[in-house]
Order: sequence, then structure tokens, then C-alpha cells
Amino acid sequence: MQNHILDYLDETVQRVPQKLAFGGMTEADGLTFFQLNTASRSIGSFLCGQGLHAEAVVVFMNRHPKAVAAFLGVLQGGCFYVPVDEEMPRIRIERILENLKPRGMICDESTLELARSFAFEGQIWQYEDLIRTKTDEAALFAVRERAIDTDPVYVFFTSGSTGIPKGVVSSHRALIQYVEQLSEVLELSEDTVFANQTPLYFDASLKDIYPTLKFGATAYIVPKSMFKFPMQVLDFLIAHEVNTLCWVVSALTMLSAFGALAEKPPKALRRVAFVGEVFPVKQFNIWKQTLPQARFTNLYGPTEGTGVCCYYHADREFEPGEAIPIGKPFKNTEILLLTEQNTLAAPGEQGEICIRGTTLSMGYINDPQRTAAAFVQNPLNHAYPEAIYRTGDIGRYDAQGNLVFVSRKDFQIKHMGHRIELGEIEANVNMLEAVRSCGCIYDSEKGKIVLFYVGEISERDLMQDLKQKLQRYMLPNSIKQLEAMPLTATGKINRVLLKENYLKERKK
Repeated sequence: MQNHILDYLDETVQRVPQKLAFGGMTEADGLTFFQLNTASRSIGSFLCGQGLHAEAVVVFMNRHPKAVAAFLGVLQGGCFYVPVDEEMPRIRIERILENLKPRGMICDESTLELARSFAFEGQIWQYEDLIRTKTDEAALFAVRERAIDTDPVYVFFTSGSTGIPKGVVSSHRALIQYVEQLSEVLELSEDTVFANQTPLYFDASLKDIYPTLKFGATAYIVPKSMFKFPMQVLDFLIAHEVNTLCWVVSALTMLSAFGALAEKPPKALRRVAFVGEVFPVKQFNIWKQTLPQARFTNLYGPTEGTGVCCYYHADREFEPGEAIPIGKPFKNTEILLLTEQNTLAAPGEQGEICIRGTTLSMGYINDPQRTAAAFVQNPLNHAYPEAIYRTGDIGRYDAQGNLVFVSRKDFQIKHMGHRIELGEIEANVNMLEAVRSCGCIYDSEKGKIVLFYVGEISERDLMQDLKQKLQRYMLPNSIKQLEAMPLTATGKINRVLLKENYLKERKK
């Protein structure tokens, strides 16, 4: 068993050095495993020469195979990487730098000028300069000799409810365990060809990067600009004979909702894993019907659990109103479904999804207060210290014993004396043929449920349809049609922005 994530690369580069590891828009963008290893060892040697060890190094580069080489270079140097991207709001990057106070940042030509504009007191290095560093074999050997599997491997910053991002720290041990279990569940191999869709500062990218290193597979990084044009994305998948997608739901529905998938199906696909949000059954069935040869897997898990921790092979079509389960936990992981009284939920009863196991992250960097609030003592264990992570997600078990996601705790509202899950309203709206996507918010000041949607149906007709599906007290008080649904950088519906825009309009 590996104790350092780079053990995967060490073994693979000996076996298939000239195979393409990570590809990009053009052939020139690609890196073989030999090139990846060489570049990362040069970067690691440079960092060793700077006297850095066991500390954060920010990687501020475009979404490109070279960014992956920079991540691995930071690990070669005995440090841990923190990815940021110029698509992030400037204030978010500034807050990350303020939290970390790192001594170094790796940039490329496109991000250098912006990096220099920050109030950053550390050193700024260019990737192209670092890869010219002569490899210091002795220094790199010494780094690995000192390494233990509980050392940090990365920090991914997630959104915080206070507006201050939270930096999730994960260890080599947790990441290796995750890669091993994910690979088994998805049946990955050397023949796997990924198409990376998610930003590299988002934990979903782990599904593409590290199994590629483990097996000597290939991962193509799909340019972000392509996702404005569904046909171009499909052309990309077909041209590169991509057989595995691990994508967020919104990216998959973008291809199915507008008819592109049916017009140009990527027939090489054999695995489609989806994550991030509930997959509307209507859109899932389109994928299932279009690609009957593919295996579809619903993945679930928070960044704090090092990626995902539950899976469900969706091997059939679902009826309108059905929920696609999130299934069962990975091996070596346990899900505790806890009631508000910290007891295990009874069959069919709802509870908060809590996680225990090796893949739990180490907490939030430089943030002991929020770490203590989320990573708590297992209330079922009074014998010794044991941390679990409270996800804030509500779930229940179905009749087959599969875990089903119900809603976020903060999506539950009290309206007209009733407890209502906003997610249940959204699920019913998504059943309608003419609706492509939707999002619900609650205006607590006015006591109003507000529904936003994208689709070919009038607001009036949508309300009439909902009256046939929802209890009267669950009906939206206001319905607003949008041309496009705002999304977060990670591809989820941006309900925060929906609410901000609504409140601005209301105050006019």
C-alpha cells in the first residue's frame, strides 16, 4: 500500500513513460508521464532549494496540464498545494492569501500580472522558470524519506456561510484511500480515458487526476470556453474517444436539456459518474436512453470527506418523482444518520448524514473554531476520541437500504406553520417536460417562497401545473423565468446569487 500519493506516479512512469498522461486543447498542450515526472521533479528540487517544507504553496495557473505538473511538483518538494484560479473573484483570492500567508506562489504567463497586483508578501515564481531547475536527486530522496501518510497533500477552499472561505486540508492517507475505493467502484483501468470538466481548485477534479496517475490512464482537460457550446464539447469527447466522465450534474444536463446529446451521442462512453447535486430524473433518463451501453453512477460526498464517500449504480430508468439514491458508503467508510437527539435514525426516518473513516479531512486550515464545529466527537462512542464530520445534509434510507439525499439542513424552512424542504419543490418543478432547470429561495422577511426557472413554459402555466403536484402551503408565492440559471464555479446552482439579485430587485 502506498503511503505517498506520488508513489502512483513513480510506478507508472517506469511502466508507460511515453504514454499521454494529461491532454489539452491541442496536441502541444499534452504531457506524457515522463514529461510530467520530469517537470514535477524540477519544481520539487527548486522548492527544496528555497528551504520550503511541509507548508502551503499556492498554484495560480490556468486550467491546463501544466497546472497538474505544478501540483505534483509542490508534493515532490515536500509541501502541499493550494490551487486558485483567475475565474475566482479577486476578493476570494485575497482572503485565501490572507488566511494562508504562504511564502510562495507558482504562476504562468497568463496569471503573473494579476498575481503581482495582490498584497502578497511571498515570492512569485513562473512555472516555465521552475521546470528548468536541475533535479536534486538527494533532496527529493530526503523529502520522501521524511514523509508520512498523515502529511497534508492539498488545501481546497470551499464557500463559508460567513462569506469567509474554508480551507479543507486532506492527507496523503485519505487521498490514497479515496483513489483506491473510487477506482474499484468505477472499475477504472489503464484503458480509462477521462475528460476533466471541473475546475482544478474543486475537489471533483481529484477523480480525474489521481486515478490517471495510479493506472497510467489518460485525462483530457476540456477547455472551459467549450462549455458555452454543447456541440463542441461532444465533438471533443468523440474525437478523443473519451470513455469515462466524472462530471457535475449541471454539465451533464447542459448537453441533454438542449438536445445536443441525442444529436451527437459520444458512443465510446462506458462510465458516467455524476456528483454535486440531485440529477433531475427527466434529464437522467435522456442520458440513459441515449447511451444504453454506459454504466451510470451517482456519487455523493463533501470536500471534507476527501471527494465522495457514497455510490449508487443507477442501472435503470427512474419514474417522475423518484429520487436516484446515493446508495451505500465506500469500503472503510461508515455513514451515521443522526437525529437531532444524536441517535441513529430509524428506517424511513430522516437524519443528518455524518461520516466516519479514513478519508475524513484534517479540518480547516488556520480555523480551529469552524473545524471544531464540523468535526465533532462521535456521539455514539463514549469510550475514546473519534471524530466524525457533520455534513449538514439530510438523508433517509429507502426500502432497499440505500441512502437517499433529502435536502440541505439550510434548505428546510418554516412557512405558514409547516416545515418545507425547498428541494422537494425543486424536484417537482424539474419533473415538468418544459423546465430545463430551477432553483428555489426563501424570503424570510416577507415570508415568501420564490421559484426561478429556465424553460419553455409561462410563469402562469407553471403555477397551474404545480397546483396539481404540491400541497397548497408549498406553492411558490412568486415565480420568475430566467434566460439562464446562474451557476457557481463548481457547476452548482448559485442560490446565493439568486437570492441577492432577488433582494436587490425587491428593494427597487
